[in-house]
Amino acid sequence: MTRLIHNIAIITGASRESGIGTAICRTLAEEGADIFFTHWSAYDRTMDYSEEKDAAWPDILMEEIRSLGVRCASMELDLSRPDAAAELLDTVSGTLGSPSILVNNATYSVDADFRSMQADILDAHYGVNVRGTCLLTVEFARRIEGKHSGRVINMVSGQDKSPEPGNLAYVATKGAVSAFTKSVALELATHHITVNAVDPGPTDTGWMSGTLKDTLRPKFPMGRIGEPADAARLIAFLASEEAAWITGQIIHSDGGFSS
Repeated sequence: MTRLIHNIAIITGASRESGIGTAICRTLAEEGADIFFTHWSAYDRTMDYSEEKDAAWPDILMEEIRSLGVRCASMELDLSRPDAAAELLDTVSGTLGSPSILVNNATYSVDADFRSMQADILDAHYGVNVRGTCLLTVEFARRIEGKHSGRVINMVSGQDKSPEPGNLAYVATKGAVSAFTKSVALELATHHITVNAVDPGPTDTGWMSGTLKDTLRPKFPMGRIGEPADAARLIAFLASEEAAWITGQIIHSDGGFSS
């Protein structure tokens, strides 16, 4: 299908071969969208599931996307910087043109319970998950206002469905994204810019141990754990004209997962 042809899509946080960001880039490109993605290797290297091959992945992904017949560019960017949104949108406009799709996929996540949470941990989560998402969303909207319609899709993690003890900073900041999504959607609706959030549920992106998979699998009534492509297909729909009447929604696309 080519339902996103003539669209330029920004996807943040496409750093790893097995990540959701990579799946989103592939799926939107297959639908005809030109792709601009960000990555931040300094963060990825700190994760237990980081692999040596991930360092070269952005260049590999860029060539793969171009092989699908669409344009593709990328940049390494720390989205916690206050000026990151303006720099990103300036770069996208200068290389590909005016974007119409924004997927706020980049996420900072480090486990923190009430004993371990400190100001620096909370600030690190806030910088990417809240400030980065909010500033990029509003800057994106300001730049396309009055020019063309737009789609914003944020990634959340089911905080409104169930509690997540032991992950307090992440839960607090992703909960803020859910609240922001609902309110900014109403402000932007008159400008034909939709804003929705997707909760993909537990997704096998390389961070799950075999033991954890065995624990989680019975909680999925469909008998399998979520895959990055599951989230990417929904995001492609929300980015399309078919979803023009959907805004301000938190969509739990988690295979019926029950904690």
